[in-house]
Amino acid sequence: MAASQAAYAAEKAIGHDGSSITAQDVSSYSGETGKDETMKALCWMGKNTVEVRDVPKPKIIEPNDVILKVTGSTICGSDLHLYHGTVIQMSKGDILGHEFCGIVDEVGSAIKKVKKGKRYVASFQIACGDCFFCKQKLSSQCEKTNSNTTEHAMYGGQTAGMFGYSHFTGGYAGGQAEYVRVPLGDVNLLEIPEGVPDEKALYLSDVLATSYNAVHDTAVYPGDQVAIFGAGPIGQMAGIFAVKAEASKIIFVDTEPRLTFIKERWPAKHADKLELVDYKKLSFGVTNKPTVVSKLKELCGGRGPDAAIECAAGEYAKGWMHWLEMAIGAETDTSEIINEMIEGVRNFGRCGVTGVYVGYTNHFNIGSLMERGIRLIGNGQAPVHKYWDELLKMIQDGELDPLQMVSHRVRIEDMDKVYAKFEKREDGMQKVFVETKFSLPACAGSPQLTRY
Repeated sequence: MAASQAAYAAEKAIGHDGSSITAQDVSSYSGETGKDETMKALCWMGKNTVEVRDVPKPKIIEPNDVILKVTGSTICGSDLHLYHGTVIQMSKGDILGHEFCGIVDEVGSAIKKVKKGKRYVASFQIACGDCFFCKQKLSSQCEKTNSNTTEHAMYGGQTAGMFGYSHFTGGYAGGQAEYVRVPLGDVNLLEIPEGVPDEKALYLSDVLATSYNAVHDTAVYPGDQVAIFGAGPIGQMAGIFAVKAEASKIIFVDTEPRLTFIKERWPAKHADKLELVDYKKLSFGVTNKPTVVSKLKELCGGRGPDAAIECAAGEYAKGWMHWLEMAIGAETDTSEIINEMIEGVRNFGRCGVTGVYVGYTNHFNIGSLMERGIRLIGNGQAPVHKYWDELLKMIQDGELDPLQMVSHRVRIEDMDKVYAKFEKREDGMQKVFVETKFSLPACAGSPQLTRY
């Protein structure tokens, strides 16, 4: 927590670069940004500590703002990086949550498309709609919504601003709350049509676009054998989209309970394509014992899969060396999964990275990458605007059912407890739908409400 707060203090001292066209660091609401009335919201209070608190409701502060009454939100695996304090520049009281949908409660004076009283889903990124990247629908790299100097210095450029994801990405209050302010609302809200319930539309905000992008950006071709590292919601849906891309084999690398969840929810007509690898039953590193790498070779004709997709993250070290180096600040991310992908795929294979990596890593096997012609692809934060219309049509046509990954329905009032259970993967928790007092009746196929 100290490092995260120190990084934010340094950013405030240095100052933003002025590139954003919308207000930065409105990560909670008070004074000019908040009302006297209160709402419930999930707030970051320090490393491994979140609380559901009564906080001020948001105000319209810019003409392009929309205030959304939240009817559904969720927890993403990347929220755990905030919870753990891995992502820098968090501040006590920040409202979390980057995936949400709801009913429009108020609109700013410059809003033209979004209508009060209608249902919308928000993209997790905040885009201007008019810059170089936005004109190509690469909304996650918008040049006008995040003016964080530290991110620019670390990465050589900035991502778009993001809801509920630290001051490093603009400092915007998130949607794990009863109300949320949506800047540039005409650009960052997609209307939910009649016949599509919130429980399906919600996931257009991130997980569906991210998993779809992982498969298409890494490039999965008909007949490919694909290894997916991480069997959480992103990995699960990446597997589904890989099947849609006509992959011949999908290998999930993870452990229990997620492998069993995948097996139980996997489409029966594609059962012959599914392989499960429990990494906890294998060794790792330089060894003559069976490893994830040797298992992948064994499953794929001795050569390895054509492609691998990383849907886990860089904060989870396997061995003591990376654990120690991360603990003392010698690196921010472990290279272990990346190395397993590089070494595991066939010569001239492709490796896509979708799980969150924050900064720098050690012991990266650049020799295997170069000598064997491996393509390492940073999939980036997924450009939601590029895909959400296409994905919405898949849902409407019955080609895509997001509920296959949803294991629990919970209340906003219980979110602090849900974070702890989600982190530990208790109760078979895969993906949740978080309801508020404004939520509509549950749709067919939605899990029953669980109270904690």
